[in-house]
Amino acid sequence: MIGKKVMSLLQNATKLNQIIQIHALIIKTSLDGNNFVLAKLLRRLFACSSANDLLYARSVFDEIPSPDTFIWNTMIRAYLNSQNPQESMSLFFQMRHQECIPIDSYSLSLVIQACGRLKDPGNGQKLHTQVLKIGLGSDLFVETALIEMYAKFGDIEIARKILDEMAHPDLVPYNVLLAEYVRVGEINLAHDLFDRMPERDLVSWNTMIHGHASLGDVGTAKKLFDRTCERDLISWSSMIAAYAKTRQSNEALRLFHEMQLANVLPDKVTMVSVLSACGDVGALGMGKMIHECIERNRIEIDLKLGTSLVDMYAKCGDIDNSLRVFNGMNNRDVFAWSAMIMGLANHGFGELALDHFSKMISEDIKPNDVTFIGVLSACSHIGLVDEGWTYFTSMSKVYGVSPKIEHYGCVVDILGRAGRLQEAKELIRSMPFAPDAIVWRALLGACRIYKNFEIAEEATVNLLELEPHVDGNYVLLSNIYSQAKEWDKVVNVRRMMKNINIHKVPGSSSIEVDNAVHEFVAGDQSHPESKKILRMLSEITARLKANGYAPLTASVLQDFDEKEKENALAHHSEKLAIAFGLLSTAPGSTIRIVKNLRVCDDCHIAIKLISRTYKRRIIVRDRNRFHHFVNGSCSCKDYW
Repeated sequence: MIGKKVMSLLQNATKLNQIIQIHALIIKTSLDGNNFVLAKLLRRLFACSSANDLLYARSVFDEIPSPDTFIWNTMIRAYLNSQNPQESMSLFFQMRHQECIPIDSYSLSLVIQACGRLKDPGNGQKLHTQVLKIGLGSDLFVETALIEMYAKFGDIEIARKILDEMAHPDLVPYNVLLAEYVRVGEINLAHDLFDRMPERDLVSWNTMIHGHASLGDVGTAKKLFDRTCERDLISWSSMIAAYAKTRQSNEALRLFHEMQLANVLPDKVTMVSVLSACGDVGALGMGKMIHECIERNRIEIDLKLGTSLVDMYAKCGDIDNSLRVFNGMNNRDVFAWSAMIMGLANHGFGELALDHFSKMISEDIKPNDVTFIGVLSACSHIGLVDEGWTYFTSMSKVYGVSPKIEHYGCVVDILGRAGRLQEAKELIRSMPFAPDAIVWRALLGACRIYKNFEIAEEATVNLLELEPHVDGNYVLLSNIYSQAKEWDKVVNVRRMMKNINIHKVPGSSSIEVDNAVHEFVAGDQSHPESKKILRMLSEITARLKANGYAPLTASVLQDFDEKEKENALAHHSEKLAIAFGLLSTAPGSTIRIVKNLRVCDDCHIAIKLISRTYKRRIIVRDRNRFHHFVNGSCSCKDYW
C-alpha cells in the first residue's frame, strides 16, 4: 500500500521541495532499494527540468546501490535532454564497465545521439562498429540515432544510405533526416525526401515550414502552411516569425490574429516575433494588447521577451513604457541595455542614453557594436563632439569592439552636425574600408545645413556612383542648389533625373487607430475615408497658411507649375496620415506616425505648425530617427 501511495504522490508532485519530501518518505519506508520507485522519482525530478533538479537527481542516482539498465538509461537521457551530451557519454562508459548490467538498444541509441551532438566521429565510428558486432545494426532506435549522428558529422550521404537500407522505417527516421537536411540548409534534399515519404505527420510539415521560413522563402513556407490539415503552436510560430523577419509585419499581425481565432495559445517565441512586427509598423495599440496577453497568460518575461518589449515600445514611440519595462527587468544583458540606449538615442534623449551606458558599464556588462551605435547616435543628437570621439576611440582600445562602417557614419554625422565638415571629409578618406551611401549622405546632409556647396558636390559625386537610381539623393542635392539660388544647377539635376531611370521609392506613412494600422502613400485616395481626409487636409493647409506657412515648392523636382507643386506637397503621405489622425483620435491625444523615408523639409515645417495650431503632440518615426513635435517645435532641432 505504501508503495502505491508514494507513486501517487510522485505523480502529482510539481516542485523540487515536494519531491525532496517524498524522497525522505521513500528512505523512511525502506523503498530506497526499489528500482521501480527510484526510477519514478528520477523521472519526476527531470520533469521539473531545472539545473538544481538535475543535480539533486544525480545525487539520488549516485546513492542507488544497484541501478538497473532502465535507471542508467533514464540518467543518460536526462543529461542528453539538458544539453550535456558529454556527461551522457561519461555515464554510458561507466555503465559499460558495470558487471551484470546489460546494455540495450536504447542505451546505444542515447550515446550515439550524444556522440553526434559532440561531433565526435572517433567514438561515433567505434560505437557503430560495436552495434554491428552485437547484432543491433537493424534496430530501429539505433538506426535512427545513427542517421542523426552521421548527419551532425556532415556525412549526409551515409545518413541517407542508412535510411535507404532500413527494412521497415517508421516516420521517426524520416523526420530525423528531414530535420538534419533543414539544419544544414539542404532544402532541396529535404524536399526530395519529404515528397517520397510514405506518410507525413505534423512534425514533417513543421520541419519543412520552418526550413523554408528560416531561409527567407516565405512564399513556399506559406504554401506548405496552407496545405497542412493540422496546425500546432510550432506551425503558427514558424510562419509568424518568417513574416516578421522579412518585415512583412502586417501579414505577421494578421496571422497572429488568425492563430488566436484558432484557439492556439502563443508562447514566448511567438510573442517575440509579434512584438517585432508591432515595432516595425509602429502598432503601439497592438503591442500593448500583446503585453497584456503576456501578463494575462502568465507567460514568463525572460531576457529575450523583456528586451523585445523594450524595443517594441521604443520603436512605437512610447519611450516611457519602454523605460518602465526595462527598469522592471530583474536581469539585463547587453542586448537589453543596447535596445534601451538605442531607443533613447533615437528619441533624442541623448543625455539619458549616455547615463544608461555609464550604468551598464558600472554593472560590468561589456558593450557590443550595437551599443556603440546607440551611444554615438546619442552624442550626435545632442552635439557632443569631443565626447563622441572619445567613445569612438574607446571602442577598440578599451572594450575590444572593432568599429564598423556604421560607427564611422555616426562620427561623420557628429562632426557634420557641429559644422566640422572638413574633419568629417578627412575621416571618410581615412576609413579602413570604402564609405557607403549612408556615410556620404550624412556628409551631404551636413552640407545642406551649413551651405557648404563645394564639399556637397564632392559628396554627391560619390553618392550617385553608389546609388545612381535613388531619387532622394537628387532631391537633397537639388535642395542644396536651391538654397544657393543656383537655378541652372537645379535644372541640371531635374534633367539628370529625366535622362536616368530613377528608382523612386514611394513615400508611405502609417498610423494606428483602434488597433488597426492604416497606410497612406503620396496622393493616396484609396482609403474608405478619403473624401473626409482630403477635406481635412484642405482645412489644415488653409489654417497653416493663415499662420505664415509657405510651401517649399522649390523642393519639388517634377516639371509642375506652382499650383501643382503645392498640391503635390499637400498630399505627402505623412500629411494624409496626420489628417486621418486628427479626424479619428480624441482632441489633445498624441498622434503617432511611421514614415518609410526621411521626412521632407516641407512636411517638417508643416507638422511643427500643425502641432501648435491643433494643440497635438505628434510623434513621427522616419528613416533616421524620431521627431517629437510639440507646440511648434521639434525634438530634432531641425537637423535630421
